[in-house]
Amino acid sequence: MAANPEQIDLESFWLPFTSNRAFKKKPRMVARAQGMYYWTPEGQKILDGVAGLWCCNAGHNHPKIQAAIQKQAAEMDFAPHFNFAHPAAFEAANRLCEDTPEGFNHVFFTNSGSESVDTALKIALAYHRERGDAARTKLIGREKGYHGVGFGGISVGGIIHNRRQFSASLIPGVDHLPHTHDLSRNAFSRGLPEHGAELADELVNIATLHHPSTIAAVIVEPIAGSAGVLMPPVGYLKRLREICDEHGFLLIFDEVITAFGRLGAPFGSQALGVTPDIITTAKGLTSGTVPMGAVFVQDKIYDAFMEGPGDAIELFHGYTYSAHPLAVAACKATQDVYREEGLFQRSAEMAPILEDALHSLKGEPNVIDVRNYGLMGAVELAPIEGKPGARGMDAMVRAFEDGTMVRVTGDTLAFSPPLIIEQTHIEQMVEAVRTVLRAQ
Repeated sequence: MAANPEQIDLESFWLPFTSNRAFKKKPRMVARAQGMYYWTPEGQKILDGVAGLWCCNAGHNHPKIQAAIQKQAAEMDFAPHFNFAHPAAFEAANRLCEDTPEGFNHVFFTNSGSESVDTALKIALAYHRERGDAARTKLIGREKGYHGVGFGGISVGGIIHNRRQFSASLIPGVDHLPHTHDLSRNAFSRGLPEHGAELADELVNIATLHHPSTIAAVIVEPIAGSAGVLMPPVGYLKRLREICDEHGFLLIFDEVITAFGRLGAPFGSQALGVTPDIITTAKGLTSGTVPMGAVFVQDKIYDAFMEGPGDAIELFHGYTYSAHPLAVAACKATQDVYREEGLFQRSAEMAPILEDALHSLKGEPNVIDVRNYGLMGAVELAPIEGKPGARGMDAMVRAFEDGTMVRVTGDTLAFSPPLIIEQTHIEQMVEAVRTVLRAQ
Protein backbone atom coordinates (compact mmCIF):
# COMPACT_ATOMS: atom_id res chain seq x y z
CA MET A 1 0.00 0.00 0.00
CA ALA A 2 1.33 3.45 -0.93
CA ALA A 3 2.17 6.06 1.68
CA ASN A 4 -0.54 8.33 2.99
CA PRO A 5 -0.88 11.38 0.68
CA GLU A 6 -0.37 13.63 3.69
CA GLN A 7 3.15 12.19 3.99
CA ILE A 8 4.07 12.82 0.34
CA ASP A 9 5.53 16.03 -1.07
CA LEU A 10 3.15 16.80 -3.95
CA GLU A 11 5.07 19.77 -5.36
CA SER A 12 7.33 18.24 -8.04
CA PHE A 13 4.82 16.30 -10.17
CA TRP A 14 3.10 18.60 -12.71
CA LEU A 15 -0.15 16.75 -13.40
CA PRO A 16 -1.50 16.72 -16.98
CA PHE A 17 -4.90 18.23 -17.85
CA THR A 18 -5.41 19.12 -14.18
CA SER A 19 -5.76 22.22 -12.05
CA ASN A 20 -2.63 21.43 -10.06
CA ARG A 21 -3.23 24.04 -7.37
CA ALA A 22 -6.78 22.84 -6.72
CA PHE A 23 -5.79 19.17 -6.81
CA LYS A 24 -2.90 19.54 -4.42
CA LYS A 25 -5.14 21.25 -1.88
CA LYS A 26 -7.38 18.16 -1.85
CA PRO A 27 -5.80 15.27 -3.79
CA ARG A 28 -7.72 12.28 -5.07
CA MET A 29 -5.31 9.34 -4.91
CA VAL A 30 -5.56 5.68 -5.92
CA ALA A 31 -3.03 3.15 -4.70
CA ARG A 32 -4.01 -0.24 -6.10
CA ALA A 33 -6.52 -1.79 -8.48
CA GLN A 34 -8.17 -5.10 -9.25
CA GLY A 35 -10.98 -5.98 -11.62
CA MET A 36 -13.62 -3.25 -11.55
CA TYR A 37 -12.13 -1.33 -8.62
CA TYR A 38 -9.46 1.04 -7.40
CA TRP A 39 -8.56 1.52 -3.74
CA THR A 40 -7.39 4.76 -2.20
CA PRO A 41 -4.28 4.79 0.03
CA GLU A 42 -6.68 4.90 2.98
CA GLY A 43 -8.37 1.72 1.77
CA GLN A 44 -11.61 3.17 0.33
CA LYS A 45 -12.96 1.05 -2.55
CA ILE A 46 -13.67 3.03 -5.74
CA LEU A 47 -15.80 1.61 -8.56
CA ASP A 48 -14.07 2.43 -11.85
CA GLY A 49 -16.67 3.81 -14.26
CA VAL A 50 -14.17 4.99 -16.86
CA ALA A 51 -11.73 2.06 -17.31
CA GLY A 52 -8.93 4.20 -15.89
CA LEU A 53 -8.92 6.68 -18.75
CA TRP A 54 -10.94 4.86 -21.43
CA CYS A 55 -8.25 2.17 -21.52
CA CYS A 56 -8.47 -0.70 -18.99
CA ASN A 57 -10.97 -2.66 -21.06
CA ALA A 58 -10.06 -6.05 -19.58
CA GLY A 59 -10.33 -4.72 -16.04
CA HIS A 60 -7.46 -3.97 -13.72
CA ASN A 61 -4.49 -6.26 -13.06
CA HIS A 62 -5.72 -9.19 -15.12
CA PRO A 63 -3.52 -12.12 -14.04
CA LYS A 64 -2.75 -13.30 -17.59
CA ILE A 65 -1.63 -9.86 -18.74
CA GLN A 66 0.30 -9.30 -15.53
CA ALA A 67 2.12 -12.62 -15.93
CA ALA A 68 3.03 -11.91 -19.55
CA ILE A 69 4.60 -8.57 -18.63
CA GLN A 70 6.53 -10.10 -15.76
CA LYS A 71 7.81 -12.95 -17.93
CA GLN A 72 8.99 -10.60 -20.66
CA ALA A 73 10.68 -8.29 -18.16
CA ALA A 74 12.76 -11.24 -16.99
CA GLU A 75 13.73 -12.27 -20.54
CA MET A 76 14.58 -9.03 -22.34
CA ASP A 77 14.17 -5.41 -21.35
CA PHE A 78 14.47 -3.69 -24.74
CA ALA A 79 14.77 -4.52 -28.42
CA PRO A 80 15.63 -2.01 -31.16
CA HIS A 81 13.40 -1.97 -34.22
CA PHE A 82 15.53 0.20 -36.47
CA ASN A 83 17.13 -2.49 -38.71
CA PHE A 84 16.69 -5.12 -36.00
CA ALA A 85 13.57 -6.78 -34.59
CA HIS A 86 12.02 -8.90 -31.88
CA PRO A 87 10.01 -11.92 -33.13
CA ALA A 88 7.15 -11.24 -30.73
CA ALA A 89 6.50 -7.89 -32.43
CA PHE A 90 5.60 -9.70 -35.64
CA GLU A 91 3.45 -12.15 -33.70
CA ALA A 92 1.57 -9.25 -32.12
CA ALA A 93 1.05 -7.56 -35.49
CA ASN A 94 -0.23 -10.77 -37.07
CA ARG A 95 -2.56 -11.39 -34.14
CA LEU A 96 -4.01 -7.89 -34.30
CA CYS A 97 -4.61 -8.07 -38.04
CA GLU A 98 -6.79 -11.13 -37.54
CA ASP A 99 -9.48 -8.81 -36.14
CA THR A 100 -9.10 -5.78 -38.40
CA PRO A 101 -11.63 -4.78 -41.07
CA GLU A 102 -11.07 -6.42 -44.45
CA GLY A 103 -8.07 -5.03 -46.30
CA PHE A 104 -6.14 -4.01 -43.17
CA ASN A 105 -3.09 -6.27 -42.96
CA HIS A 106 -0.32 -3.95 -41.78
CA VAL A 107 0.31 -2.15 -38.50
CA PHE A 108 2.82 0.50 -37.42
CA PHE A 109 3.50 0.48 -33.67
CA THR A 110 3.66 3.67 -31.60
CA ASN A 111 3.58 4.42 -27.88
CA SER A 112 0.39 6.42 -27.42
CA GLY A 113 -2.71 7.73 -29.11
CA SER A 114 -1.01 11.06 -29.74
CA GLU A 115 1.83 9.33 -31.54
CA SER A 116 -0.63 7.19 -33.47
CA VAL A 117 -2.42 10.27 -34.77
CA ASP A 118 0.75 12.09 -35.83
CA THR A 119 1.94 8.86 -37.46
CA ALA A 120 -1.31 8.49 -39.38
CA LEU A 121 -1.17 12.09 -40.61
CA LYS A 122 2.42 11.63 -41.78
CA ILE A 123 1.56 8.37 -43.52
CA ALA A 124 -1.34 10.06 -45.29
CA LEU A 125 0.84 12.90 -46.56
CA ALA A 126 3.65 10.56 -47.57
CA TYR A 127 1.22 8.20 -49.32
CA HIS A 128 0.04 10.88 -51.72
CA ARG A 129 3.64 11.93 -52.40
CA GLU A 130 4.62 8.32 -53.13
CA ARG A 131 1.82 8.19 -55.69
CA GLY A 132 3.02 11.37 -57.39
CA ASP A 133 0.23 13.51 -55.94
CA ALA A 134 2.31 15.76 -53.70
CA ALA A 135 -0.11 18.67 -54.00
CA ARG A 136 -2.34 16.93 -51.46
CA THR A 137 -1.06 18.57 -48.29
CA LYS A 138 -4.18 19.79 -46.48
CA LEU A 139 -5.71 17.94 -43.54
CA ILE A 140 -9.32 18.21 -42.37
CA GLY A 141 -10.31 17.65 -38.76
CA ARG A 142 -13.51 18.45 -36.91
CA GLU A 143 -14.67 20.88 -34.25
CA LYS A 144 -14.67 19.31 -30.76
CA GLY A 145 -12.40 16.55 -32.03
CA TYR A 146 -9.63 15.23 -29.78
CA HIS A 147 -6.62 13.68 -31.47
CA GLY A 148 -4.00 13.76 -28.76
CA VAL A 149 -1.48 16.43 -27.88
CA GLY A 150 1.17 16.34 -30.60
CA PHE A 151 1.29 19.37 -32.85
CA GLY A 152 -0.38 17.39 -35.62
CA GLY A 153 -3.07 16.15 -33.29
CA ILE A 154 -3.95 19.52 -31.80
CA SER A 155 -3.88 21.10 -35.26
CA VAL A 156 -6.55 18.75 -36.64
CA GLY A 157 -8.22 18.62 -33.22
CA GLY A 158 -11.03 20.98 -32.41
CA ILE A 159 -11.12 21.45 -28.63
CA ILE A 160 -10.49 25.14 -28.09
CA HIS A 161 -8.66 24.94 -24.76
CA ASN A 162 -6.23 22.34 -26.16
CA ARG A 163 -5.27 24.71 -28.98
CA ARG A 164 -5.34 28.18 -27.42
CA GLN A 165 -1.89 28.26 -25.77
CA PHE A 166 -0.22 26.93 -28.92
CA SER A 167 -2.28 28.53 -31.68
CA ALA A 168 0.60 30.57 -33.08
CA SER A 169 2.57 27.43 -33.96
CA LEU A 170 -0.02 24.91 -35.17
CA ILE A 171 0.71 23.24 -38.48
CA PRO A 172 -0.65 25.07 -41.54
CA GLY A 173 -3.04 23.71 -44.13
CA VAL A 174 -5.72 22.48 -41.72
CA ASP A 175 -9.47 23.09 -41.78
CA HIS A 176 -12.32 21.75 -39.66
CA LEU A 177 -15.73 20.23 -40.21
CA PRO A 178 -18.54 21.38 -37.90
CA HIS A 179 -19.20 19.19 -34.89
CA THR A 180 -22.32 17.03 -34.69
CA HIS A 181 -23.53 17.91 -31.18
CA ASP A 182 -27.09 19.24 -31.55
CA LEU A 183 -29.04 19.33 -28.30
CA SER A 184 -31.98 21.12 -29.90
CA ARG A 185 -32.75 18.12 -32.13
CA ASN A 186 -31.01 15.15 -30.57
CA ALA A 187 -31.17 15.45 -26.78
CA PHE A 188 -31.73 12.13 -24.95
CA SER A 189 -31.06 10.04 -28.06
CA ARG A 190 -30.54 6.35 -27.52
CA GLY A 191 -27.72 5.17 -29.76
CA LEU A 192 -26.95 7.22 -32.87
CA PRO A 193 -29.00 10.43 -33.09
CA GLU A 194 -31.51 10.77 -35.89
CA HIS A 195 -30.67 14.29 -37.05
CA GLY A 196 -27.49 15.72 -38.56
CA ALA A 197 -26.22 13.48 -41.35
CA GLU A 198 -26.28 16.53 -43.61
CA LEU A 199 -23.42 18.03 -41.58
CA ALA A 200 -21.08 15.71 -43.48
CA ASP A 201 -21.83 17.67 -46.64
CA GLU A 202 -19.82 20.58 -45.23
CA LEU A 203 -16.82 18.55 -46.39
CA VAL A 204 -17.90 19.31 -49.95
CA ASN A 205 -17.86 23.03 -49.18
CA ILE A 206 -14.43 22.79 -47.55
CA ALA A 207 -13.13 20.85 -50.54
CA THR A 208 -14.51 23.48 -52.90
CA LEU A 209 -12.87 26.26 -50.90
CA HIS A 210 -9.41 24.67 -50.93
CA HIS A 211 -9.87 22.63 -54.14
CA PRO A 212 -10.23 18.87 -53.76
CA SER A 213 -6.82 18.22 -55.33
CA THR A 214 -5.10 19.79 -52.31
CA ILE A 215 -6.69 17.69 -49.57
CA ALA A 216 -4.80 14.65 -48.29
CA ALA A 217 -6.98 13.27 -45.52
CA VAL A 218 -9.96 13.72 -43.23
CA ILE A 219 -9.66 12.59 -39.61
CA VAL A 220 -12.57 12.08 -37.21
CA GLU A 221 -13.34 10.02 -34.15
CA PRO A 222 -16.21 7.62 -34.92
CA ILE A 223 -17.54 8.74 -31.53
CA ALA A 224 -15.90 11.83 -30.09
CA GLY A 225 -14.89 10.75 -26.60
CA SER A 226 -12.96 13.48 -24.84
CA ALA A 227 -15.36 16.22 -25.99
CA GLY A 228 -18.16 14.50 -24.09
CA VAL A 229 -19.15 11.30 -25.96
CA LEU A 230 -20.61 12.93 -29.07
CA MET A 231 -22.31 10.52 -31.46
CA PRO A 232 -22.28 10.58 -35.25
CA PRO A 233 -25.82 11.01 -36.60
CA VAL A 234 -27.29 8.12 -38.56
CA GLY A 235 -25.72 8.17 -42.04
CA TYR A 236 -23.07 10.77 -41.20
CA LEU A 237 -19.98 8.55 -41.36
CA LYS A 238 -21.26 6.83 -44.50
CA ARG A 239 -21.61 10.22 -46.18
CA LEU A 240 -18.07 11.21 -45.18
CA ARG A 241 -16.83 7.97 -46.72
CA GLU A 242 -18.67 8.70 -49.96
CA ILE A 243 -17.24 12.21 -50.25
CA CYS A 244 -13.71 11.01 -49.51
CA ASP A 245 -14.02 8.33 -52.19
CA GLU A 246 -15.35 10.81 -54.71
CA HIS A 247 -12.44 13.22 -54.27
CA GLY A 248 -9.54 10.93 -53.38
CA PHE A 249 -9.19 11.91 -49.71
CA LEU A 250 -7.99 9.33 -47.22
CA LEU A 251 -10.40 8.82 -44.34
CA ILE A 252 -8.75 8.33 -40.95
CA PHE A 253 -10.74 7.04 -37.98
CA ASP A 254 -9.20 7.90 -34.64
CA GLU A 255 -10.19 4.81 -32.64
CA VAL A 256 -7.97 5.34 -29.64
CA ILE A 257 -11.14 5.07 -27.54
CA THR A 258 -13.56 3.11 -29.74
CA ALA A 259 -11.28 0.19 -30.66
CA PHE A 260 -10.95 -3.07 -28.72
CA GLY A 261 -14.49 -3.70 -27.68
CA ARG A 262 -15.79 -0.35 -26.51
CA LEU A 263 -18.59 -0.50 -29.10
CA GLY A 264 -19.05 -4.28 -29.01
CA ALA A 265 -16.63 -5.14 -31.85
CA PRO A 266 -12.85 -5.20 -32.29
CA PHE A 267 -13.03 -1.80 -34.01
CA GLY A 268 -15.66 0.91 -33.90
CA SER A 269 -15.65 1.05 -37.68
CA GLN A 270 -16.99 -2.51 -37.70
CA ALA A 271 -19.69 -1.70 -35.18
CA LEU A 272 -20.75 1.39 -37.13
CA GLY A 273 -20.48 -0.20 -40.58
CA VAL A 274 -18.10 2.27 -42.25
CA THR A 275 -14.53 1.36 -43.23
CA PRO A 276 -11.82 4.06 -43.23
CA ASP A 277 -8.39 3.95 -44.88
CA ILE A 278 -6.34 4.35 -41.70
CA ILE A 279 -7.21 3.51 -38.07
CA THR A 280 -5.36 4.90 -35.05
CA THR A 281 -5.44 3.01 -31.75
CA ALA A 282 -3.85 2.89 -28.28
CA LYS A 283 -5.49 2.58 -24.81
CA GLY A 284 -7.36 -0.74 -24.99
CA LEU A 285 -4.57 -2.21 -27.13
CA THR A 286 -2.83 -3.31 -23.91
CA SER A 287 -5.77 -2.64 -21.56
CA GLY A 288 -3.77 0.32 -20.29
CA THR A 289 -1.05 -1.83 -18.71
CA VAL A 290 1.94 -0.65 -20.78
CA PRO A 291 1.90 2.42 -23.04
CA MET A 292 1.41 1.38 -26.66
CA GLY A 293 -0.31 2.56 -29.81
CA ALA A 294 -0.85 1.12 -33.26
CA VAL A 295 -1.76 2.53 -36.66
CA PHE A 296 -3.53 0.18 -39.07
CA VAL A 297 -3.48 0.93 -42.80
CA GLN A 298 -5.29 -0.54 -45.76
CA ASP A 299 -3.11 -2.67 -48.02
CA LYS A 300 -3.21 -0.09 -50.83
CA ILE A 301 -1.42 2.39 -48.56
CA TYR A 302 1.30 0.00 -47.44
CA ASP A 303 1.80 -1.27 -50.99
CA ALA A 304 2.31 2.26 -52.30
CA PHE A 305 5.45 2.55 -50.15
CA MET A 306 6.84 -0.79 -51.35
CA GLU A 307 7.32 0.08 -55.02
CA GLY A 308 10.74 1.79 -54.79
CA PRO A 309 14.20 0.21 -54.61
CA GLY A 310 14.18 -2.89 -52.44
CA ASP A 311 16.97 -1.67 -50.15
CA ALA A 312 15.54 1.82 -49.56
CA ILE A 313 13.86 2.99 -46.36
CA GLU A 314 10.20 3.37 -47.28
CA LEU A 315 9.06 5.68 -44.46
CA PHE A 316 11.39 7.97 -42.55
CA HIS A 317 9.46 7.77 -39.33
CA GLY A 318 9.50 5.77 -36.11
CA TYR A 319 10.07 5.74 -32.37
CA THR A 320 12.78 4.33 -30.13
CA TYR A 321 10.11 2.43 -28.23
CA SER A 322 8.03 1.19 -31.18
CA ALA A 323 7.00 -2.38 -30.32
CA HIS A 324 8.76 -2.29 -26.95
CA PRO A 325 9.02 -5.89 -25.67
CA LEU A 326 6.97 -5.24 -22.53
CA ALA A 327 4.27 -3.51 -24.56
CA VAL A 328 4.22 -6.33 -27.10
CA ALA A 329 3.86 -8.91 -24.32
CA ALA A 330 1.00 -6.92 -22.81
CA CYS A 331 -0.64 -6.50 -26.22
CA LYS A 332 -0.54 -10.21 -27.06
CA ALA A 333 -1.88 -11.23 -23.66
CA THR A 334 -4.60 -8.58 -23.76
CA GLN A 335 -5.84 -9.69 -27.16
CA ASP A 336 -5.91 -13.28 -25.89
CA VAL A 337 -7.98 -12.22 -22.89
CA TYR A 338 -10.45 -10.37 -25.09
CA ARG A 339 -10.91 -13.46 -27.22
CA GLU A 340 -10.87 -16.15 -24.54
CA GLU A 341 -13.29 -14.30 -22.26
CA GLY A 342 -15.54 -13.06 -25.07
CA LEU A 343 -15.26 -9.49 -23.86
CA PHE A 344 -16.27 -7.84 -27.13
CA GLN A 345 -19.49 -9.82 -27.15
CA ARG A 346 -19.94 -9.09 -23.48
CA SER A 347 -19.64 -5.40 -24.26
CA ALA A 348 -22.43 -5.70 -26.82
CA GLU A 349 -24.61 -7.57 -24.34
CA MET A 350 -24.08 -5.07 -21.51
CA ALA A 351 -24.62 -2.00 -23.71
CA PRO A 352 -28.45 -1.94 -23.52
CA ILE A 353 -28.26 -2.35 -19.73
CA LEU A 354 -25.97 0.67 -19.50
CA GLU A 355 -28.26 2.56 -21.88
CA ASP A 356 -31.36 2.01 -19.75
CA ALA A 357 -29.52 2.87 -16.56
CA LEU A 358 -28.04 6.10 -17.89
CA HIS A 359 -31.33 7.24 -19.41
CA SER A 360 -33.02 6.71 -16.05
CA LEU A 361 -31.20 9.91 -15.06
CA LYS A 362 -33.39 11.96 -17.38
CA GLY A 363 -35.38 14.32 -15.19
CA GLU A 364 -32.79 14.48 -12.41
CA PRO A 365 -31.66 17.98 -11.37
CA ASN A 366 -29.77 19.89 -14.09
CA VAL A 367 -29.60 16.96 -16.55
CA ILE A 368 -30.03 18.37 -20.06
CA ASP A 369 -28.94 15.34 -22.10
CA VAL A 370 -28.09 11.67 -21.85
CA ARG A 371 -26.44 9.87 -24.77
CA ASN A 372 -24.88 6.46 -25.28
CA TYR A 373 -23.54 3.87 -27.69
CA GLY A 374 -21.92 0.56 -26.77
CA LEU A 375 -20.20 0.83 -23.41
CA MET A 376 -19.85 4.60 -23.76
CA GLY A 377 -22.20 7.14 -22.30
CA ALA A 378 -22.53 10.71 -21.13
CA VAL A 379 -24.75 12.79 -18.90
CA GLU A 380 -24.63 16.49 -19.76
CA LEU A 381 -25.47 19.00 -17.04
CA ALA A 382 -26.69 22.56 -17.32
CA PRO A 383 -23.75 24.87 -16.57
CA ILE A 384 -23.78 27.24 -13.63
CA GLU A 385 -24.14 30.76 -15.02
CA GLY A 386 -20.73 32.37 -15.31
CA LYS A 387 -18.95 29.19 -14.15
CA PRO A 388 -18.78 26.75 -17.06
CA GLY A 389 -17.47 23.36 -15.97
CA ALA A 390 -17.97 23.97 -12.25
CA ARG A 391 -21.08 21.80 -11.92
CA GLY A 392 -19.45 18.91 -13.75
CA MET A 393 -16.26 19.09 -11.69
CA ASP A 394 -18.22 19.22 -8.44
CA ALA A 395 -20.22 16.14 -9.48
CA MET A 396 -17.07 14.22 -10.38
CA VAL A 397 -15.40 15.07 -7.07
CA ARG A 398 -18.50 14.19 -5.02
CA ALA A 399 -18.88 10.87 -6.85
CA PHE A 400 -15.26 9.94 -6.12
CA GLU A 401 -15.64 10.83 -2.46
CA ASP A 402 -18.68 8.54 -2.39
CA GLY A 403 -16.80 5.66 -4.04
CA THR A 404 -17.35 5.97 -7.81
CA MET A 405 -14.92 7.25 -10.45
CA VAL A 406 -16.45 9.02 -13.45
CA ARG A 407 -14.82 11.22 -16.09
CA VAL A 408 -15.62 14.90 -16.40
CA THR A 409 -15.23 17.10 -19.47
CA GLY A 410 -16.72 20.54 -19.00
CA ASP A 411 -20.19 19.98 -17.55
CA THR A 412 -20.47 16.48 -18.99
CA LEU A 413 -19.97 13.28 -17.00
CA ALA A 414 -18.59 10.51 -19.20
CA PHE A 415 -18.77 6.75 -18.65
CA SER A 416 -16.65 4.03 -20.25
CA PRO A 417 -16.39 1.14 -17.80
CA PRO A 418 -14.22 -1.95 -18.21
CA LEU A 419 -15.81 -4.55 -20.47
CA ILE A 420 -16.02 -6.94 -17.52
CA ILE A 421 -18.70 -4.78 -15.92
CA GLU A 422 -21.78 -6.49 -14.47
CA GLN A 423 -25.31 -5.17 -14.05
CA THR A 424 -24.79 -4.59 -10.35
CA HIS A 425 -21.80 -2.37 -11.13
CA ILE A 426 -23.85 -0.37 -13.61
CA GLU A 427 -26.59 0.10 -11.06
CA GLN A 428 -24.11 1.16 -8.40
CA MET A 429 -22.42 3.65 -10.76
CA VAL A 430 -25.63 5.28 -11.94
CA GLU A 431 -27.19 5.43 -8.48
CA ALA A 432 -24.04 7.10 -7.17
CA VAL A 433 -24.39 9.77 -9.86
CA ARG A 434 -28.11 10.16 -9.10
CA THR A 435 -27.31 10.77 -5.43
CA VAL A 436 -24.70 13.37 -6.36
CA LEU A 437 -27.06 15.20 -8.72
CA ARG A 438 -29.76 15.40 -6.10
CA ALA A 439 -27.30 16.74 -3.54
CA GLN A 440 -25.88 19.55 -5.69
